[in-house]
Amino acid sequence: MTLKLGVPSKGRLMEKTFDWFAARGVTLRKSGTDREYAGAVDGIDGIELVLLSAGEIPRELNAGRIHLGVTGSDLVREKLSSWDQRVVDVAKMGFGGADLIIAVPQAWIDVDTLDDLDAAAAAFRAHHGFRLRIATKYHRLVREFLRDNGVADYQLIDSQGATEGTIRNETAEAIADITSTGETLRANGLKILSDGMIHASQATLFRGRREQWTPDMRATFKALQSKLGA
Repeated sequence: MTLKLGVPSKGRLMEKTFDWFAARGVTLRKSGTDREYAGAVDGIDGIELVLLSAGEIPRELNAGRIHLGVTGSDLVREKLSSWDQRVVDVAKMGFGGADLIIAVPQAWIDVDTLDDLDAAAAAFRAHHGFRLRIATKYHRLVREFLRDNGVADYQLIDSQGATEGTIRNETAEAIADITSTGETLRANGLKILSDGMIHASQATLFRGRREQWTPDMRATFKALQSKLGA
């Protein structure tokens, strides 16, 4: 049985992943046309390449359908409860960096910290009769972060589009979203809370738990680790 390595199927994340492995003597390549979601691995035996969306990789790792996978550390933490009991961080890859943060309107001059947000949320509910809305795609991570920091009286609103625009559209009062430079936030009149960093994400090579791995698979993984310096 071969080790299955899942990597993002398109875009810069795929290109950077291919480059990262190539720099370490392992060549990843697609098979056939761009529509095919399989590939080959040269430079080491016993590994099969599977091309998936970055969002699918945590779930496939957890299910054991792939054994290794490259995806954002934010996606693993969001999609897998008790993620560190389900997958193991093999190597941080140094690209795909983005911060999951909480941002509020710049006009909220008295709101700069999570304590300020908690106070504003209580005042908002007292005035409007419903909880302050925070738009996000990252429900698990945001809920855990706010709970750990004592923020109450809010509700999470699911955002599958441009999260930054929800405040201007008056569908939310604050957001929790991924940002690389902060430019889009500023362009939409938003500011990041001074202690509002939830998670600094980057592309990471993960492996699933190894209960079902054969001795050959373990040996292949050990050889891969040696090549990658992981």
